[in-house]
Amino acid sequence: MTPKRLTLDPVANHTPSAIDDQEYDAAVLAPIVDRDGEDHLLFTRRADHLGEHPGQMSFPGGGAEPVDGTILDTALREANEEIGLEPCEAEVVGQLDDIRTISEYAVTPFVANVPDRDYDRNDDEVAEIVVLPLSGLLDPDNYEYERRSHPYYGDIVIHYFHVNDYTVWGATGRILVQLLELATEFEAAETVDRTEK
Repeated sequence: MTPKRLTLDPVANHTPSAIDDQEYDAAVLAPIVDRDGEDHLLFTRRADHLGEHPGQMSFPGGGAEPVDGTILDTALREANEEIGLEPCEAEVVGQLDDIRTISEYAVTPFVANVPDRDYDRNDDEVAEIVVLPLSGLLDPDNYEYERRSHPYYGDIVIHYFHVNDYTVWGATGRILVQLLELATEFEAAETVDRTEK
């Protein structure tokens, strides 16, 4: 089987849409790791004691702080704080569309190549650093989604990627869908697997 690779030119050439009507700004870094000749994506599993989204899979990132010169600085600072990635190690490829979260954040995602090395997680924020293969994320048997009715955002779609006993979903799932649609032949399913009222 040919190793799975991301085609990053469409990410580099993408013109991201911005969101400026949320109370808070945040940024995340979607780190790409070349492991054994195949692309992988690095995620964190959030610490169980955190007030927002405990235990969920996410990309390294967090809220903007006054010390950040740009929103990219936010993503790089947070990645350094959460997993010990040095800013100079991140080869930033491009930026994806801003997304809204249920916690009233406008999240700006960046995509970057990072070294395949052991990272040092911040125990206060990160329960586990998880590196998932692109082949698993692209396997249609590992993907599903559902439509939900949200009191503020209306009809929304939740994407789920089940790989190696981990589930990527929520805001991170939405970011992952755009990255995969830009950089691979992945297309989000057009049918709803199940509906939650």
